[in-house]
Amino acid sequence: MSVDHRTARCVLCGPRQAHLPRLGGLLRRCEGCGFSWTAQEQATEDGRYDEDYFAEGGYDDYFRAAPRRFEARRRLRWLLSTVRPTVLLEAGPAGGYFLEAAHRAGITASGIEVSHAAASFARDHLHMPVRQGYFETIAPTVTADVVCAFHVLEHVEDPRAFLHAAHTALTPGGWLALEVPNIASAAANRLGTDWPGLQPRYHRWHFTPDTLVRLVTDLGFEVIRQDTTVFRYYMPLAYRLRHARHLLPADVLGLRSPRLTHPRLGDLLRVIARAPRTGRST
Repeated sequence: MSVDHRTARCVLCGPRQAHLPRLGGLLRRCEGCGFSWTAQEQATEDGRYDEDYFAEGGYDDYFRAAPRRFEARRRLRWLLSTVRPTVLLEAGPAGGYFLEAAHRAGITASGIEVSHAAASFARDHLHMPVRQGYFETIAPTVTADVVCAFHVLEHVEDPRAFLHAAHTALTPGGWLALEVPNIASAAANRLGTDWPGLQPRYHRWHFTPDTLVRLVTDLGFEVIRQDTTVFRYYMPLAYRLRHARHLLPADVLGLRSPRLTHPRLGDLLRVIARAPRTGRST
């Protein structure tokens, strides 16, 4: 079974706005808000997240401890700069390294992972509490004060349904932390179809800072923090120095700064938002 997104409506504007082809027809872009989505037929989640996905989809390092633990520590440091979680739920934890970092920081953390291969790895190798299944189905049965989803929202069937499930799982005043590729980044504008964050075979939805903030706000959250990073942000310092001649000039040219973060033009878009402090979503 497959899902055809060529005739999809904008998840923000619905049928009110026309959408036009972008990048030679690879994407569709809403004329009203600028939200974009992949304009090609894609397999359903059941057929997209098996072992072949991790081996052939550019995600073969998802289970490699060194790079993933470095990435997890960086994400946790970013989260803890704004939020002090007690109970954390992660959507799409893959191999479980962020959950592991959270546990080591004294946080009660669990995950919901659609991939059998990834959920098994997280449980068997890292001994992390990960349930296999769809976040939208399981999350409303869980209670947490923080929900994290790193590079998940661009994959899901319905971003609104996903965020509603996150809202439902959160305690009043709970927090949502998201990271997605930024289709409005300097590198995306420069590289077009060669931009590494595009991945049309796997990424259904393509967010800008404005469209992600609008979507999160539409679902009842208040955005507290938003910024972007370049891909180098998740590369260890030794790797960044070793490949500086190749990596640094393009980032400095695009961002006009050697920094790893930028308000809008980095490759990866991050948002921390808060649910209302009264009541729990139903």
